[in-house]
Amino acid sequence: MPEIAVMAAFERLDMLLNDSMYGILFRDINMKRTFVDQHFSRMLNAYSGIIINTGEDNYLTTADAVEQAPAVLASQFINEEFAHRAGLPDAQIGLGDAYEIDPDREDGFLYQVAQAQLAREIFPDAPLKFMPPTKHMTGDIFKGHLIDAMFNLTSVMTGQNIHLCGMPTEAIHTPFLGDRALSLENARYIMSTARHFGDEIAVRPGGIIERRAHDVLASCEALLERVAAMGLMQAIEAALFADVSRTPEGGRGFDGVFERAADYWNPFEERTGRPG
Repeated sequence: MPEIAVMAAFERLDMLLNDSMYGILFRDINMKRTFVDQHFSRMLNAYSGIIINTGEDNYLTTADAVEQAPAVLASQFINEEFAHRAGLPDAQIGLGDAYEIDPDREDGFLYQVAQAQLAREIFPDAPLKFMPPTKHMTGDIFKGHLIDAMFNLTSVMTGQNIHLCGMPTEAIHTPFLGDRALSLENARYIMSTARHFGDEIAVRPGGIIERRAHDVLASCEALLERVAAMGLMQAIEAALFADVSRTPEGGRGFDGVFERAADYWNPFEERTGRPG
């Protein structure tokens, strides 16, 4: 990641994927290697003004989206803390989420709104990243296009900032230009016709959306307390995130991790004015 962060800075990218645990959970890269590399890469991102995108959306493709909602929020808190330690301001922390609840679930849309609005209120200054539905796309392009419209509506009404468009041909093939045009047309229509919808409505006190948000927040707090008690590495080993277990000494890249020498010096840390 540090090398990629350097290349991104040279090319003047606006955004760069940079999640504190993605490599550990989904690419089986050693967790110690990942935490070290991510910290340094985020220092470089902070210095060069690049917005990072985190990958909580991936939790919802490997496990049930309703059950994993507290873990998504907990990961957002962890990503935010690590980002702050690397010197990233809130305006550069693009915390992730996704519209991945089973479309056949009753009131699933309300649950999606609850999760998206919860993140918006907890992280008011973060440019939230909202990912489109993929897991439950079946190849039915008409239903898929409709689900994408509901995703677009959730995004605009809850003030998501970084919006990745869904494709009607998801689960069929790599999108053609025509598929992409339809996707953009869908998003453009919803985000224009419902631009200020979120400003015009209020969540009913005690209703499904509010209760769901409270349940997710309470479960997230309990999860973070467990993580604090056992330590983050042990929590990952216990599969508390995405139902994936990794060990502190396992995964790729562990042979490249060394303890800092007493006279270790990193000129980039001094240049950025941030401790390592």
